[in-house]
Amino acid sequence: MFGPSIEPLVALIAGILILAVPRLLSYIVAIYLIIVGILGLMQQY
Repeated sequence: MFGPSIEPLVALIAGILILAVPRLLSYIVAIYLIIVGILGLMQQY
């Protein structure tokens, strides 16, 4: 599926969005954690 190269890209985009709109921080963190959790579960099973 996604290789390790997508995480730095996601982190960069999230950082730029947080600088632009600090209110997005909690949403971005929540979405990131959900995506990482889903991908982790899909790789396990």
